[in-house]
Amino acid sequence: MYSTYQEECESDPTGKKKVMVLGGGPNRIGQGIEFDYCCVHAAQALKENGFETIMVNCNPETVSTDYDTSDRLYFEPITLEDVLEIIEIEKPDGLIIQYGGQTPLKLANDLEKFNVPIFGTSPDQIDLSEDRARFLEFVKQNKLIQPPNGMASNKEEAIQIGNKIGYPIVVRPSYVLGGRAMEVVYGSDDLVNYLTEAFQVNDSNPVLLDKFLDVAIEFDVEAISDGTKILICGILQHIEQAGVHSGDSACSIPPYNIDKKTEDKIRKEVTKVIENMEIIGLVNVQIAYVNNTVYLLEVNPRASRTIPFVSKALGMPLAKIAARVMAGISLKEQKISEVPKLEFFNVKEAVMPFEKFQNVDPILGPEMRSTGEVMGIGKTFEEAFEKAEIAAGVSIPESGSAFISVRNTDKQFLKDIAEDLTITGFTLVGTKGTVRTLKELGYPARQINKVLEGRPHIIDLMKNKEISLVINTTEGRESIKDSASIRRTALEEKICCTTTIQGAVAICKVIRNQLDWSVQKLQDIH
Repeated sequence: MYSTYQEECESDPTGKKKVMVLGGGPNRIGQGIEFDYCCVHAAQALKENGFETIMVNCNPETVSTDYDTSDRLYFEPITLEDVLEIIEIEKPDGLIIQYGGQTPLKLANDLEKFNVPIFGTSPDQIDLSEDRARFLEFVKQNKLIQPPNGMASNKEEAIQIGNKIGYPIVVRPSYVLGGRAMEVVYGSDDLVNYLTEAFQVNDSNPVLLDKFLDVAIEFDVEAISDGTKILICGILQHIEQAGVHSGDSACSIPPYNIDKKTEDKIRKEVTKVIENMEIIGLVNVQIAYVNNTVYLLEVNPRASRTIPFVSKALGMPLAKIAARVMAGISLKEQKISEVPKLEFFNVKEAVMPFEKFQNVDPILGPEMRSTGEVMGIGKTFEEAFEKAEIAAGVSIPESGSAFISVRNTDKQFLKDIAEDLTITGFTLVGTKGTVRTLKELGYPARQINKVLEGRPHIIDLMKNKEISLVINTTEGRESIKDSASIRRTALEEKICCTTTIQGAVAICKVIRNQLDWSVQKLQDIH
């Protein structure tokens, strides 16, 4: 149906018990099909539980707008005016706004002002997680640990905070989608450039500054809470270290290289956050772990983009379970007390659109760029990771020459990488500083010029098909700009390339443990 302002109305609402689900609106990078999956599952689950389901979305290319997904479908934009008009006609018992990503969440406070009944986490608690000033207060009150941070509403304030907490720092605006306008800055000049070029900072548009935990391991934790019981569904360990947007990062469930003690620490911290936030339904908590300390990065009291992946890994429809929880059916009533123990490693990898855009630097960072994702399953982490890479269109080489050029903070990982590569017969090639470190570690390496140092340089070797693997990590605007041509050439020449040190470690593990792996079907596993 399309609602109109004409006198005749085609809706003819029923008097049944009903629930309205707000979709994610048009597809765009940073907010994709994963939210549509959750909306469809919400409609299916609540239909099974006797509700009439009403879907509101304006994207004809999604499953939520198929004619048989919900009982009633309104093709309308997800704006306050349109949603209120439909509520006035349909008078639903409750609204589900946690399943359409950031778009419906932004309507939470306004809908509450119009006394619209919202299922699940209250708009006040949603605002607590989104409003950075309130969230900082919540962190302090509950003695949680966050990276040192601050908020600034003008340039002078930002520079002052930057100097106080120390560089590198992550800067970002409040209320952003897909990490838009987020950047890691490495000095006050970089910060000034960011504030003048990328983002107009003022009182109504404050900017957040967080200490950047450079070599931290990042985790996404997915959970469901019904107000009394908390079910931790999955701890996903990111393969790329902190600083890469969670939507662009490959991740593994279960975690692939942390001990039970660390896992318990994370569970304890996440439980404490959820208990104190009065969350009903799904919640995603982002954690960084470094120097035996668990840092809380952010809390999203909504469905996150990894819910379909975790559901498939566990063989449990998490979005359906959480939709019932939001409608008042507790976990106990659903006879759910725990999640199954995972027998396999499951790796999610992001699919990047870089080939479609000329002259775009294919480097990963805090701003999300992926346009989809794939999944690999295996008995070992290496098997699952390699399958995910193949599915994402990346071919990990078995032999040849590896070009290595890494920033100083990543040189601590060179020994492991060099060992894995030399054992499997790879020749090492690198720029001056990296070669020096490799030789100090006892690994022979050929030195090659950077592009700015004159020919023959690394790009000549790549174009001559003399390089089969590129490991290139860098930091700071200038260095990133100088090395962009290396990453771009790797993309054009279809050379396996990684721009994060942890990604490199994972690829080298696959090269070293070349296995004959088997095919597993989700249906067989579950």
